[in-house]
Amino acid sequence: MRTLLTLLLFWSAHSLAEQPVLRFSVAESWSMPLIRIENGQPVEGLLFDVMQAAAEQAGVRAEYHVMARMRLEEAMNQGDIDVRCYVSDQWLMARPKDFIWSVPLIHQRDVLVGRIGEGGPISPQRLSPQPIGTVLGYTYTTLEPLLAAHRLYREDSRSQELALQKLQAGRYRYAVSNQLSLRWFNHQRHAQLQPLAVLDEQDLGCLVRNDPDIPAQALLRALVRLKQSGEMERLLQRYGSTEEPQPAGTGT
Repeated sequence: MRTLLTLLLFWSAHSLAEQPVLRFSVAESWSMPLIRIENGQPVEGLLFDVMQAAAEQAGVRAEYHVMARMRLEEAMNQGDIDVRCYVSDQWLMARPKDFIWSVPLIHQRDVLVGRIGEGGPISPQRLSPQPIGTVLGYTYTTLEPLLAAHRLYREDSRSQELALQKLQAGRYRYAVSNQLSLRWFNHQRHAQLQPLAVLDEQDLGCLVRNDPDIPAQALLRALVRLKQSGEMERLLQRYGSTEEPQPAGTGT
């Protein structure tokens, strides 16, 4: 019996060792419900579940590289990562040459957020000059003209969660957040933060290195199956994505 267990453990370890490894990037600025990082590695969250499920279906072992968000594009160009998820083409400085887009996985809305009592829907163009809570390294296309004209001033935080914490504590009157993170924050902290305007919407997917030495197509097919099977939608619902009335106006 002991010999059989030893052989099974050996075969299991040997099988894992033979699996191709894909290097997934993880942005330090991500927080729940997207991901939770512990001791330098992701351990739970929507994106962790998506990447783990896709890697398992593709028959590869996921290796996670946690880095600053502003380093992600450089890491892609230098060949330091194979897969970058939770990305839009609007966020890239240049079109990636050696990467293939996956199917869109998440439809995201970025919203202007205020505390309950700040009033109803409001366009950012109507705000008086003041600081606004933002996340370090993120670009907010709709707000860029207001930031460039010094009508609004960025107050950057390391993560979306920290930006919302500061808003709740009264460090500023308004912040920018994606709706998924806002719902999670309100639910987990019994907070009273509300969306006031939709600033932007985008479809987010993954970029996979187009390299014959890695199973890129297997991973892309796995992401298609996650989407078509309904598993992606189930994961989104698990982490709090439910349709709700949208704030009036888009801030444009």
